[in-house]
Amino acid sequence: MMNKLTPLARNSLIVAFFFFINKIFAFAHTIIISRIYADEIHLLDTFNAANNLPDLLFALISGGALAMAFIPLLTEYLTTRDRAAAWDLFSRVANFGFVLTGAIAILIAIFADQIVSAEIGIAPGFGAEQRQLLAGLMRLNLIGTVIFSISGLVMASLQANQHFVLPAIAPSMYNIGQIVGAIFLVPIFGIHGLVYGVIIGAAMHLLIQVPALIKFGFRWTPSLDIRNTGLLDALKLMTPRLFTMAGIQFIFIARDNLASRLDQVGSVTSLTFGWMIMQVPETILGTAIATAMLPTLSEYASRQEWTEFRATIERALRFLIALSLPVAAVMAAGINPLVRVVFGFDEDTSALLTWTTRAYLLTLTGYVVHEVAVRSFYARKEPMVPLYAVLLRLALFIGIGVAGITLFRNIGAPVIAFAEIALLIEA
Repeated sequence: MMNKLTPLARNSLIVAFFFFINKIFAFAHTIIISRIYADEIHLLDTFNAANNLPDLLFALISGGALAMAFIPLLTEYLTTRDRAAAWDLFSRVANFGFVLTGAIAILIAIFADQIVSAEIGIAPGFGAEQRQLLAGLMRLNLIGTVIFSISGLVMASLQANQHFVLPAIAPSMYNIGQIVGAIFLVPIFGIHGLVYGVIIGAAMHLLIQVPALIKFGFRWTPSLDIRNTGLLDALKLMTPRLFTMAGIQFIFIARDNLASRLDQVGSVTSLTFGWMIMQVPETILGTAIATAMLPTLSEYASRQEWTEFRATIERALRFLIALSLPVAAVMAAGINPLVRVVFGFDEDTSALLTWTTRAYLLTLTGYVVHEVAVRSFYARKEPMVPLYAVLLRLALFIGIGVAGITLFRNIGAPVIAFAEIALLIEA
């Protein structure tokens, strides 16, 4: 059966399958930590808020900005040159990303307390003790981020080589590491055990992909020559993507900043978990298909085969819109019993999480369309349109969010989640 599928359809199914497996592990991890801290929701709020800035750094340097810009460029090298030239480019970009991530991580660690407590910081509404704990967790979290600075680019390079299996398995390894931390390290180290699990998971995320690097003849070039043409091309494509990813991640920081000001214990956790639940269908549908599409779209663009380029996008969008609308409706209708049975929260927190998730599900179709649309622009090396769109989205999100918690303070977190309706404007 698989042999009768087009390469794009086959790769999409492979990625979707392993992303589905990853979501099972992610849910298992979430259920475990929610039950461990069901009576200490404030600790979960702290842990979830501590992830924001490390996630921003990862998304900007290797996970998003460089990686998304890197796949079309590496595909061009593989198409028009040879694999040796492609690996030389990879080495230079990876070296740059690792050094830059490490330097910024050190600065964040030094100024963590100020970053957490500032009025426009991560969680100014938390108490002094909670902010101090948040800063400590964030410093530890940066170790995992530095590891991801390499692993994210490894994933992108393997996808450019049309190898999707190990990069698709890698996120599951990350979640398995977090599960190990929750089960075995939390009893020893408390909430810090969750962060140790993140570090273990990041290392596993990288190591699982090493065999594929060897298979494709990877050779490391120990160079940081920023005058290299390939590196300069990557940086040129990266800059707009960097600001695009910054805009997206600032939405999460603004989200938790607003939530920390509410008189709702569990507001940050409900936003984090509600987002995660919505991400299950979004990842299996939108991310899986868009991830498999990017190397193919990049190849069409490098050959200027625009008819095939447009037809591929149109087929994907029709499929995603037709499937995401009923999925969102069914999930919104059935989410209440799932939340109450699975997570083990009290009545108030369960209700808060239910309505927050429903608010996020309103944006599901926008997210799956967004996944394909963004990659279509990067495949053509046109990164400015996604940047303008996300800046508009950020402004709308902050406007809706601030107005929402001012006018509907008793509702709180679901209003902040609903502010993501701004995504529909971007998509």
